[in-house]
Amino acid sequence: MSESQLQQTTYSISDLSKEFDITTRSIRFYEDQGLLKPKRRGQTRIYSLKDKVRLKLILRGKRLGFSLAETRRLFELYDADKNSSSQLHTMLELVEEKKVSLQQQMDDIKVVLMELNSAEQQCREALKNNT
Repeated sequence: MSESQLQQTTYSISDLSKEFDITTRSIRFYEDQGLLKPKRRGQTRIYSLKDKVRLKLILRGKRLGFSLAETRRLFELYDADKNSSSQLHTMLELVEEKKVSLQQQMDDIKVVLMELNSAEQQCREALKNNT
């Protein structure tokens, strides 16, 4: 498929809803937040390949702990000037901040898991001693 054919591919809200297993209401919410910008044909929303890719990125970002504000900021930086070194540096800073935050969350989870394992072991030992 040529690039021009790819760019002309369009999707309905129900197409995207089914593909990503989310509600049409969620998609409209992302549109209300300015993250998606479908064209309109009367009352019908017409989503482009760009919208589809953005929806995929929104959902992936959500799973990774990015807020919608952070996702919006990344989209704005990308849209402003894809090749601007200042934009790219800002984007790298945001990515690094998120990586640090996620690493801290991972470290915190490991500590909580160790504490839970210890509490579980103590409970099992106490049960053995009570029987």
